[in-house]
Amino acid sequence: MMYMKKKYDDYLNKDHSFDKKMMLGIFCLVIVISGVLGFIFEFIFYYFNEGMKYFYWRGGNFLPWINIYAIGALGIYFLTYKHRKKPFKVFLIGGIFCGILEYFSGLGMYIIGNGFRCWDYNTEILNFGNIGGFVCLRSVLFFGLSSLLLIYIIMPLCFSIAKKVNKNVFLCVTITLCSIILIDEIYNLAIARIFGLARASDIYKQLGVRYVKFN
Repeated sequence: MMYMKKKYDDYLNKDHSFDKKMMLGIFCLVIVISGVLGFIFEFIFYYFNEGMKYFYWRGGNFLPWINIYAIGALGIYFLTYKHRKKPFKVFLIGGIFCGILEYFSGLGMYIIGNGFRCWDYNTEILNFGNIGGFVCLRSVLFFGLSSLLLIYIIMPLCFSIAKKVNKNVFLCVTITLCSIILIDEIYNLAIARIFGLARASDIYKQLGVRYVKFN
């Protein structure tokens, strides 16, 4: 227990000493973990939001991963890591940053996609503080809590793994996992659209997988 406490104190009080390659591997690991956790959160949330009758696939990829959570996690790290001794500041900065990211991401898709939405807080439960269906207080609070999860649990875990695992093995595994996910994302986001190929959502719908439909 004392050993774990010392390690955690070191994380809070000492800046990491990883080289650029190892930091790339750590960021790849964060991208994978945060995107998967985001998918799990939405998978569970929309089960309750849609009446607890069915589970719904979220995101547009073959793999259970949602890009905006990974983008948000990287942003949270760069904005709050230096403030890790002040949890409330991490919560506040992370929540505000992700709220802004969510609002403009949703608004951008709505404008460019002629009314297309990936989420719509107008139709969801606990949507107090809703702004145009793009962001609400509940989501901002969730992002704030997620910032605490990232900075005080996920990042120390990633740093610990990076220190214990052989460098070449760590880089090979993390970069490979991240690459697979990003290839999946690029295929469904761009390649399938450009060449008229079947996207993950098309194939999953044919298999009977349910997606949340927004008005």
